[in-house]
Amino acid sequence: MRFASVLDGFRWLRLPDASPGRALLVTASVLAVAGPLMSCDDGGWWWRHNRLIGGACPRPVYASGEQPQFGAQQLEVRALRERAFRGDFFAQLELARRYEGFKSTDKNLQDPLEAAVWYGMALANETGYAPIASHGQDQWSDRLRAVAHFDDCRAWERGEAYHNLDRLLSRMSTDERDEVRDRMIYVLSTQGADGFRTLARLHDVAFGPYGEPLDNGQGLWARGPTVDRAGAPATLGMFQRNDVDAYLFDYLAAQTGDVGAYVLLKDFEHSSRERADYANFVQAKADRWTPPYEFYPPQAPASGVPHSDESKPISEAADLALERIHDLPFSRVADAMVFLRIIPKICEEDGVTRDQVRVLQAMLGRPQTGFLTPIERVRAIQYAATNGSSKSQLVLAVMYAEGIGVQTDYARAFHWFSEADKQGSPEAKFAMSQYFSLGVQGVSDQDKAKAVVFQIDSALSGFHPTAEKLAGILQRMNRFGRYSYGGPPPGAGPIYASPAYGPPGSVPVGPPPGGYVAPAAYGPPPYTR
Repeated sequence: MRFASVLDGFRWLRLPDASPGRALLVTASVLAVAGPLMSCDDGGWWWRHNRLIGGACPRPVYASGEQPQFGAQQLEVRALRERAFRGDFFAQLELARRYEGFKSTDKNLQDPLEAAVWYGMALANETGYAPIASHGQDQWSDRLRAVAHFDDCRAWERGEAYHNLDRLLSRMSTDERDEVRDRMIYVLSTQGADGFRTLARLHDVAFGPYGEPLDNGQGLWARGPTVDRAGAPATLGMFQRNDVDAYLFDYLAAQTGDVGAYVLLKDFEHSSRERADYANFVQAKADRWTPPYEFYPPQAPASGVPHSDESKPISEAADLALERIHDLPFSRVADAMVFLRIIPKICEEDGVTRDQVRVLQAMLGRPQTGFLTPIERVRAIQYAATNGSSKSQLVLAVMYAEGIGVQTDYARAFHWFSEADKQGSPEAKFAMSQYFSLGVQGVSDQDKAKAVVFQIDSALSGFHPTAEKLAGILQRMNRFGRYSYGGPPPGAGPIYASPAYGPPGSVPVGPPPGGYVAPAAYGPPPYTR
């Protein structure tokens, strides 16, 4: 018998008969060796337990960055970022490990903030904790356990992510932690309804620290039985629990047109009497909400590999808006490139060399093809605007107002008009006067006194356009709310299409030659001066 031979193997133990430790030692030794022998051929509970506590999920070579290619680090990192931005749980984990510099070959990528961002994204990723494997009866108890071990290895991966994130955050200042949170919020905001729902869970007291169910094992360990016994205390303060923020992000998810998000919003409203009243004031906050970044900060560690923004348009309206970037004269893009010191002066597109285009692409962390793509034209203007170009800020504001290159978003348009106004742009001052004169639903309240102040400032700066073009834009804002999904109004032509708007380098705001004629679909122009 196998069991008898096991007992014979312990005859070397010579403890006194009266020793109380003899029975315990023999019993523990027998169970340690005989347990696996007495189990079924699959290894029994001992093997399964070791799989649970020490088993990382297997990865193909391409997903672990171990493919031997000389000089391929930037390509590998960008490929991981593309999948991570799309919500790939394992790509997010691998990206975090590479930025943490676990391997000697990744020391040049080391960036604790970026590593923390992607550990946090992996923990917030529903793919990491949603049950997948089927369950069957355990042979030693009445409990159900997973037949496959994909759930087990993901639990192990999340436990490691909590541990690593806690170590990173514990060494950061408050400002650094805020930057990690803002980067996570930006990435999630690019994922549409799914990302906004995740943000809602991150702020909802009904979920774990990173949006997992309250009974999730890794979340329970991170929280601990008490505050002073938390397993990962530094990770717990990243997202403050706040019902207002939770409702705000649920509302933004529903605004994308996602039916599931609308159902979750109504469920949130019905969960308590206090939450039912949030619609009265939170929706106005949501209409004014903008992401913390215009696009992902393209900072670069010692490797020189920038943190590229790999977000993609997630709707047909966004795709159409991106294609409309060609309606914007290239001189606006060139003006941004001049500000970024890529080209010496404003010129037409054929005056920009392929090497100069590659410089821009390198700054953005994009493939250096030498040919500008539509998204790179948009990024050039955004990059210049975020770095302080008042001209690019004004152009970007109008792009958001008209849905050119970017999806129409009047809250962001208002933000960039405000930024340009702070730098003394007379055109922006005039635009702000129209915002406050007419009032824009969900963006700015009607305030005649502020409107007069802005009009005077604009006039003193030497700007005297007629108001019809801009008033037409604002009229559509009031008609359609913050977002417009239908593109430009019927009959509206491309903005800045006429040379009458002035030489390259000027940033015009005003009506096209002959005045602005409102399309019949919007009725007669209601604006008078």
